[in-house]
Amino acid sequence: MEGTDPVNKKLAAALSGGAVLVLALSGCSSSSDDGNKELDAWAKQVCDALPAQDAKVDAANAAIKSAATDNNAPVNVQKTDSQAFQDMSDAYKALAQAIQKAGTPPGVEGGEKKKQDAVTALNGLSTSYAGLKKQVDALDTKDQGKFADGLQDIATELGKLSKSGNTALKNLEEGDVKSAMAQQDSCKKVAASSSARATTS
Repeated sequence: MEGTDPVNKKLAAALSGGAVLVLALSGCSSSSDDGNKELDAWAKQVCDALPAQDAKVDAANAAIKSAATDNNAPVNVQKTDSQAFQDMSDAYKALAQAIQKAGTPPGVEGGEKKKQDAVTALNGLSTSYAGLKKQVDALDTKDQGKFADGLQDIATELGKLSKSGNTALKNLEEGDVKSAMAQQDSCKKVAASSSARATTS
């Protein structure tokens, strides 16, 4: 089974960047101001949606890393990875819906475009992870070499995904939005878990 093992590990390594995409929304600073009550309410709505989806992505990452162990049968890797990609797809879709529902951040210049860009980016990620699920479902688990090659292709795609989508999310969380989000307990929680993961990964 050693043929797929290095590739499994490469897949796990590529995935470790996945969680960053959720956390880009909550790169919370400690700055605070008297604030804008409407913007604070908007930030609370978005931040409150984050922990559950962040946990879902984190669990999916952990499952894929766990599956990338020595001598794990391809059929087991396929099953685990397929479910993990589905969970990630669901998580990003839920985040897009949460931002769409929260609406335009009040009092923010270009807020509508920033919101829409973030929603588009998150929906795009959801679609991409759903595509990876189909890709892993289609792999031939009976042919070790083909399975390894297929995982290699998926790892390459994952590497690209982990770098995409961040810009629009960062644009959304600039300035006053970032300050408002930084004051929300739910965003602080996600930022803390992000920091903890960064030090252990």
